Amino acid sequence: METPTIRLTQFSEGSGCGCKIAPAVLDSILGNRKSVDLEDPNLLVGNSTKDDAAVYQISETIAMINTVDFFTPIVDDPYDFGRIAAANALSDVYAMGGKPLFANAILSWPVEKIDPMLAAEVLEGGRAICQEAGIPLAGGHSIAAKDPIFGLSVNGIIHPKSIKTNKGSKEGDLIYITKPLGIGVLATALKRDKINQDDYVKMIHFATQINSIGSEFGQLEYIHAMTDVTGFGLLGHLVEMSEGAGLSAVIQGSSLPLIDGVSDYISQFIFPDNTYRNWNAYSGKTEGINGMELVKFCDPQTNGGLMVAVDPKSQKAFESFLEKHRQKAWLIGEFIAQSAKVVKVV
Repeated sequence: METPTIRLTQFSEGSGCGCKIAPAVLDSILGNRKSVDLEDPNLLVGNSTKDDAAVYQISETIAMINTVDFFTPIVDDPYDFGRIAAANALSDVYAMGGKPLFANAILSWPVEKIDPMLAAEVLEGGRAICQEAGIPLAGGHSIAAKDPIFGLSVNGIIHPKSIKTNKGSKEGDLIYITKPLGIGVLATALKRDKINQDDYVKMIHFATQINSIGSEFGQLEYIHAMTDVTGFGLLGHLVEMSEGAGLSAVIQGSSLPLIDGVSDYISQFIFPDNTYRNWNAYSGKTEGINGMELVKFCDPQTNGGLMVAVDPKSQKAFESFLEKHRQKAWLIGEFIAQSAKVVKVV
């Protein structure tokens, strides 16, 4: 890994999904409404819930999915930055169980400070991921601003009966995740010049791995709910799933998968500052997380894996499906009846 002359990660305090607005602040922004949204019966999923994308029904068999996602650099290589940002944006469509159709780019670039040709490399990275997903990067919008920012607005489709929201879990459902945790930790190690080459390669592998299996999950009736794990960490997105369904969750703490090598960085206190932001937002709803365990639960992921709620009666069928599609997934817990704490770790 060669250190670029210009380090994109030095142009922003946060990086990747770690630059999201804090959960409590976001709630206050979204809750400060002075007007009522237009009611439309065709809007199947909107901003009344904390879901991954909006879904609008256009016929009996087709609903349109739309999402937008962008952030500041998580890596210094512009091409990889574009790849990660594009994969992360596509994930919102996959997390609804849908199939992306096309995307538009969103680009902010400090043209007087950073060579515009590096922005061209960012776009190439985004285009490469769109090609991998089988969709065109159809257009976009750019501005000159002080921070480099890149992302996509993605449009997709799904059958209205196949939509997977983040609030459909049922009591007894098993909880799986499809990627190991630790991308935020590795990104912080990179920013602090502490990461080694092997761990950098692992980070790029997982951060650019598209969650296209979500389109297949959308066809499985025994998957009751789904979301992707991003900036609020595993704990934050699990709280959203649990509260949305009126349930609680029990997690086997030892079952949480970490990317190889991440524990070494945590032991050196190398992890994002926003890990504490997430912990402060959700710790009051949680019990059983002790000491530095909070890092793996609250590490902000960028293009993290999918978290799915699976009918326990279909566990064997689901695991056979995973094997057939060569898709890894880890069983980490289950949803239970609502209790005093939203998430209990044992």
